[in-house]
Amino acid sequence: MSILEQKAFISSIHPFNHLTSDQIDDFIDNLDIAYYKANEIVQAQGSSPEFLFFILKGLIQEKQEDEVLSIYSKNEIFDSISLIENYSKNSFVTTEETICYILPRKFFIQILHENQELENYFFQSISEKLNNNISHEKNKDMANIMVAKVKDAKIHKAVIIDTEKTIYEAASIIKKEKVPTVLLKDNNQEMYIVTDSDFRQKVILNRMDFDDKVIKIASKGLIFVYEDDFLFNAQLLMAKHGIKRVVVRNENEEIIGILDQISLSSFFATNTFAVSNQIVKAETVEELKEASLSFIKIIKSLNAKGVKIEFISKLINQLNKKLLDKLYKILAPAELYEKSCLVVMGSEGRGEQILKTDQDNALILADDCTISDEKLKEFTHIFTETLVDFGFPRCPGNIMVSNPYWCRKKSDFKDLIFKWVNEPSGDNFMNIAIFYDAVCVSGDKELITKLKEYLFNVCGNSQQFNSHFAKIITGFDVPLGFFDGFVLNSKDNKHKNEIDIKKGGIFIIVQGIRSLSLENKIFNANTAKRIKKLSEKGVLEEELAKELTMAFNFLTNLRLKSNLDKLDKKEEIDNYINPNNLNTMEKDLLKDSFKIINKLKKKLEFHFKLNYV
Repeated sequence: MSILEQKAFISSIHPFNHLTSDQIDDFIDNLDIAYYKANEIVQAQGSSPEFLFFILKGLIQEKQEDEVLSIYSKNEIFDSISLIENYSKNSFVTTEETICYILPRKFFIQILHENQELENYFFQSISEKLNNNISHEKNKDMANIMVAKVKDAKIHKAVIIDTEKTIYEAASIIKKEKVPTVLLKDNNQEMYIVTDSDFRQKVILNRMDFDDKVIKIASKGLIFVYEDDFLFNAQLLMAKHGIKRVVVRNENEEIIGILDQISLSSFFATNTFAVSNQIVKAETVEELKEASLSFIKIIKSLNAKGVKIEFISKLINQLNKKLLDKLYKILAPAELYEKSCLVVMGSEGRGEQILKTDQDNALILADDCTISDEKLKEFTHIFTETLVDFGFPRCPGNIMVSNPYWCRKKSDFKDLIFKWVNEPSGDNFMNIAIFYDAVCVSGDKELITKLKEYLFNVCGNSQQFNSHFAKIITGFDVPLGFFDGFVLNSKDNKHKNEIDIKKGGIFIIVQGIRSLSLENKIFNANTAKRIKKLSEKGVLEEELAKELTMAFNFLTNLRLKSNLDKLDKKEEIDNYINPNNLNTMEKDLLKDSFKIINKLKKKLEFHFKLNYV
């Protein structure tokens, strides 16, 4: 290889792409090349290692006695841990003719101390590597959003006036102070807000007297953030409440300014607020449909610009809830809306749906709801068909409000829950899982809360029930082979040499955590929040909880990245990925994620005694 080819080769292997230009020159100067025959010991167990190896060609097995622990191939490195500890716990043996670049231990240790990125990487835990991978893959400038604070954005001066001021006086103050907003405080210290749009829409259009008190056009219910809050959380609050500005306080609870949507535009190159506001103001189904079509643009923009997967999920989940709530309010007859609860289930209920997938929803009616069967049937049909028109496909399992099985009164749902728990079957366990993930998006939230309490009571503390509910994970294999290689799909020609990342990873985490959460009567539906609660209760060790969260986010991000690519190519969205399309670091992190999932499976097998079920 030429020097340029050597530089390109080393730079292609993470984390050595973080070397400075001078460091990579020194790196190349210290590299040597070594040739090994098949079945030759490269590094002996118990030895003091001398080199870090970069494989150019061939295969090397890591062995402990006669047991093969791992296999390394082209473009991979070994054994950094032994170099750091100056002791080789295992032996490394070639299985075929192998060529490696070798870097002396002394220089490797030296470069670690000189380069913070390298030092951090080689001393990180698996969970830290998974967490840091997101920012590594994304645009660095936009990734800074995730650590940007409210105080980093442009905050308008807070001008506070008393409620005795007139409309004319308030308008004059806005002009003089060159601010778009003023705050009002009454004698009881109650706060109000008046914006420039209030003057246009309330004063001018209603031909109000300029000498009227400004309190007449003010709004209550201010939303506050702290200057040290993350900027993205302020964005989430604006999307959640459908507002254009939040009031900023310091740690002493003093109001220091106002953050508006325009100030956020320099940080977020999306029209998130515009879409949120469009949903809030929509008065027709067509207006809502137009808003829903913008979701994919927001997802692509946020993903391309470095926003972490969990934040994209939160934002899209908020928009989805707003959309469904507004659609329900538009379409539902009054006697139904006031006596019902619309819930979403599955990944959408858990707040983990990003791209539009199948509908998973249900409708709980209060026992005293008086709507006729005919009118209810007409509404549920229209609601389902409208969502299909919005781009939410029908559920193949017919888990939709248009199916009478999933549209019934609260007392009837109680009967169903009792049957699901006391007549164990694959379908009934699936229904429990689906229902346990349900969250209210419109109507009376108390209906679903009471039914979940009933579910907890019916399940009781039955070890037998909990074990059978968790057992489903034993039917799903983690696609990681004995030698750390991926187990690929070889039977399905359509997905040959691919991995079903949902069946082999995401589902096992979701169902495993769901089983532990149901046993511990946790109301949260979101997987990450359930993990946090389980950790707080001492059910999961802190490190395992951290690893599971990071692995879950990594796998979800990998699936999103793959599906966005398929969308651009107009291919079918699915759960398959081809490991050959991943870079070396992604392959390593995928293997690490699968190892974490295997650790969870072993814990669940022991906890629920699955071998005896």
